[in-house]
Formats: sequence, structure tokens, C-alpha cells
Amino acid sequence: MNKIISFVIAFFRVIEKYPRVVLPVITFVICGYGYEVFIARPALLYQGTPQLISATNMNTWFRIFRNNGFILGYSDLRGNPLWVEYALTPVDENMPHLKRPNHFQTDWRSINRVDHEDYTKSGYDRGHNAPNHAISMLYGRYGQADSFLMTNVSPQKPKLNQQVWQRLEEMELSFFAKNFGKVWVITGPIFSDNSERMPSSRRVTIPRAFYKIYVTEETDSKPAFALAFVVPQTVSGKEQLSSFITTIDAIEVQTGLDFLADFDDKIEAHLEGVVEVAPWNLNAISKLPVRAP
Repeated sequence: MNKIISFVIAFFRVIEKYPRVVLPVITFVICGYGYEVFIARPALLYQGTPQLISATNMNTWFRIFRNNGFILGYSDLRGNPLWVEYALTPVDENMPHLKRPNHFQTDWRSINRVDHEDYTKSGYDRGHNAPNHAISMLYGRYGQADSFLMTNVSPQKPKLNQQVWQRLEEMELSFFAKNFGKVWVITGPIFSDNSERMPSSRRVTIPRAFYKIYVTEETDSKPAFALAFVVPQTVSGKEQLSSFITTIDAIEVQTGLDFLADFDDKIEAHLEGVVEVAPWNLNAISKLPVRAP
């Protein structure tokens, strides 16, 4: 307690001695924090930041990282993002595609410093949560670079990453965004209670499955619609996408996170507890083939 009092006294003495230097710095820090929390982050979130269901569960703790085109909650304990959110709008598929980087980068903001080599010879792909293709098309080279940060990556089995997951990414951009004009995506890994660490790196926990939540924006003339998927690591790659449909409530139980918390309670309860596939026209796209690299 005495140390805290001494620090406060010393701090105010510095302000008193150098007011022209210290006060502008304090103002800059406060304004920067206010912009980040009240303006920049909310612009990348729909209906609020995912919330912890239990604040005492350390496995669900995360730090928020804002990137170009997407935002995420990162767990240094898991070596994975626990949730990633981005918005998709229609794109011209004929526009030139950016060349895919051949190396993922360590995120300077991470404490555990997971790097590209942590996945080498692990048997797992470096699976994007915010997708390279859509982010690069919508947000350009800076968005693509951020999608190749290791804080956006989770271990995915090749048949999941290269087949089922890629079909979901193709569906959300080419169909959902085009049909609705704008769709919000929340995605991330799901862990077991006894989840193992990667054999190539103890810094990274292996998820047992992955989720995707799609939500359209509510307007005065149209309600919001939601659709959710959970895809296990054990897929063969040939399954119909509709076989993975679930409820948001089920995902919340499995992740320990509360999504869309800013919705009116009645709307949230309906969106999260009911499987409503009709607005999404899944029959036409459930067998969508994998997009060529």
C-alpha cells in the first residue's frame, strides 16, 4: 500500500514539474484508448464483443487485437484465437487476386510468440480463421498481411482446412454476402477439456472442432437471420455442409463464450436457439466444390 501511495505522489510531482510535457502525453493516451474502445473496435463488431460465460475459466480469457478488416480475441494460453469476427460484402470475383504470402508472421502483440515453424511437420495445416481470400479481396494487401499473422491461425487437419473449411469460406463470400448484401461472420476453435498440445510446439493447443456463425443485419423492414456450423477435425472432406448445422446456443456451451450479447433478449434467444435454414438457400450450395487455390 505504501508503495502505491509513493508512486501516486511521485506521479503528481512529475506532472507538477513538467506539465507541458506530461499533460499532452496523458491526453493523447486517454484519447487513443477512447478511440480504440468506443469507435475502432465497435466498427468491426456486430451486436457487441463476445463475453465470458464464466469469468473464472482461464481457458476462455482473451485479449482483443484489432486488424485491417477483422478483429479477434486471442488466448496466449491456448495459442489460438478464441473468436474472430469480420464482415463480408459482395466482391467482383474478376478483380485481380493478390499473390498469397508463403510465410506466416509472428504477431508482436502476442506473449507466447507462436511462429510459422511451430506448425512444421506437425500434421496440421496453419488454418486461417479470418480467410485470406475474402479479406484480401475486401481489404487489400494490409488486410491480407494481417490474416497471415499467427494470432489468426489455428491447427486444422488437412481434410478440414483444404476441403470443408474452404467450402464454407467460398459459400460465405460468393453466396451469403451476395444474397444479403452484408453478412457478419464469427468463427473460431472449440477445445475439449483434455485438449492436447501440438507435438511440434507446446505453445499451441489442438482444437477438436471449429465453429462459424453467420448473422445478417437487422433493419426496420427485415429481421436478422443467423446460421451456425460446427465442423470436427475428423471430417473426411466429402460431407455436405448442411450436416454440420447447429445452434448458436450449442456453440456457446462448447466455447464458454456469449455471442451477440447486445441484441434484445427476445431476439437473441430466437436467433441463438432456433435453426432457421430457409433464408440461406442451403439446398443450392451445400455441395459446393472447393475453389481452386
